[in-house]
Amino acid sequence: MDELAQTLKRLEREGLLRTPLSLEGAQGPLISIEGRKLINLCSNDYLGLAAHPRVIEGAIEAARRFGGGSGSSRLVAGTLQIHLDFERELASFKGFEAALVMSTGYMANLGVLQALVGPTDVIFSDALNHASLIDGCRLSRAAVRVYPHRDISALEEMLQKAKGYGRRLIVTESVFSMDGDIAPLPEIVELKKRFDALLVLDEAHATGVLGKSGKGALEHFGLQEGVDVLIGTLGKALGSFGAFVCSSRSIREYLINTARAFIFTTGLPPSAVGAAAAALELIKEHPGRIERLWQNANLLKSGLAGLGWSLQSETPILPLIIGKASHALAFGNALFQAGVFIAPIRPPSVPEGTSRLRITPTAAHTAPQLQSVLEAFSLWGKALGLLS
Repeated sequence: MDELAQTLKRLEREGLLRTPLSLEGAQGPLISIEGRKLINLCSNDYLGLAAHPRVIEGAIEAARRFGGGSGSSRLVAGTLQIHLDFERELASFKGFEAALVMSTGYMANLGVLQALVGPTDVIFSDALNHASLIDGCRLSRAAVRVYPHRDISALEEMLQKAKGYGRRLIVTESVFSMDGDIAPLPEIVELKKRFDALLVLDEAHATGVLGKSGKGALEHFGLQEGVDVLIGTLGKALGSFGAFVCSSRSIREYLINTARAFIFTTGLPPSAVGAAAAALELIKEHPGRIERLWQNANLLKSGLAGLGWSLQSETPILPLIIGKASHALAFGNALFQAGVFIAPIRPPSVPEGTSRLRITPTAAHTAPQLQSVLEAFSLWGKALGLLS
């Protein structure tokens, strides 16, 4: 136990110790922490739906009808009609034959990769894939080839050299959560077809964000096919909790029977499904929310660039690279005191020396709120010596 205490002290010295802050109300563009009202710029509630009245009512109505929990794993007595109805809606929205609701995005990624490949197979994984994809690769016991981030030439070379394996599987995020860039999906699909590989796409940060109607990367690139398994989350733009997998009907049935993360866990609570279903209806009814999200992101991005900050991003995820963890922590604390909440992102979430503020405006922010944010970035960026 002394060793654990020493590790915690070392993390604190290096600016890497984490302590969750408690929100004193609902998620939204304005939140309350420790009695302070703050502009919230670090949630994944991209469309501002987590506290929408219809989303809340969807959760309440589902709980009234189906209870507080599903009561069992899905393969025993935990599959409720609300699960099946929502899976059909998700599959239709994403343009797939079938969908399967799972407990979390982390479990979905582990479950899919563990089920689809094994010791005789090989996975090709982007270097900046999410930790859950990395862990899923390890759990599968397949050989793993990590290609440099978004490097199509390197991926092609690795596919050419991979001989003697059974299944070949390419796995990538569509929108990378810490950098805000987008995978070159058309080129990846072309390689997948040429080398007869499976393609698993993690759409956690693309659903509700990419494409005019929020359907994700396939809509964004105008692709009709090429992705075998698409994994998404209900806890970001859909404002709820849980995850889903879209695929062919046969892959869905295969996952039901082989994905341990699905088989050995209780079904998603009805309230989470009801909330997500209501959010999906709002997205379909009001695509203007997606437009407002991008307008707010572009307003903030151009404003920060005008102040002298360097931002490289293709999406509403705006990573402001600071460098040292201690500097990112100091900047985050200064902004907090100025009424802006952006939790600093530090290793191991990002590589050493790339600590950052991951700025995520939502569709619910107002122009005056974002202007206040820009003023705080200007004042404290100069005060801390981060801006000239």
